[in-house]
Amino acid sequence: MGGESTTRTAPRSGGTGTAASGGQLGQRLSGVAVALGLVLFLGGFGWAALSYRPYTVPTSSMTPTIDAGNRVLAQRVDGGEVRRGDVVVFRDNSWVTGSDVVKRVVAVGGDTVSCCTDGKLTVNGKQIEEPYLPKGTLAENQNFATVTVPKGRLFLLGDERQGSLDSTAHLTDAAKGTVARTAVIARVDAVVFPWKGGLKRPTGFEALGALSQPGPLATIELLIVVGAVLVLGGGAYGPIAKRAGRSRARAARAEAAGVR
Repeated sequence: MGGESTTRTAPRSGGTGTAASGGQLGQRLSGVAVALGLVLFLGGFGWAALSYRPYTVPTSSMTPTIDAGNRVLAQRVDGGEVRRGDVVVFRDNSWVTGSDVVKRVVAVGGDTVSCCTDGKLTVNGKQIEEPYLPKGTLAENQNFATVTVPKGRLFLLGDERQGSLDSTAHLTDAAKGTVARTAVIARVDAVVFPWKGGLKRPTGFEALGALSQPGPLATIELLIVVGAVLVLGGGAYGPIAKRAGRSRARAARAEAAGVR
């Protein structure tokens, strides 16, 4: 009778409680992952909306850095934050009425700029290396005398120097082709359609002073990607964990039935 008693008292639902507990924990973790993912995902888009403005560049004056029709993201900045080498978006009605213009800053207030010396742009007596220009082209299609940029203003050129209506096209204006810093509304950070990624740093200007630091776009992209992975992964984990829990419960019941 002792042996029979031992056989009859074997657990009939072994592991069921553990499986249920594991399933509940999985559901909780899944909910946390989805909630955190939504915060990161939506937070990334919110940050981007506050920090950046999208533009479609209508002309080829910034080729090959930005081609006609390219969609760019430009960080909202104050004109006082602009540095040499930045590609900026500005509005100046003496250039184009009622439209935004995209050009590269090559000189700031107090600089002297001229072209060309050995085929290169010269700023404060230093020849500037400009690897972003189309291969085989000169730094400027025409020579121009030295211009001293007034304080609070900028001298801007397009990367496609032959066809760009930039500061050189306005040298006879009262401002000698310069634009007020206050006219700048954003600084281009990346070309997003078709995708070219972030603009390369204009290292040719480093000897003249500090360059602008990249905007938060890379961090924003990481938040959005991580958020999306957490939402998708968390959403998938719950059903998978629940199904696995049911499978373990069935296996435990079958094992218990076999012991009887």
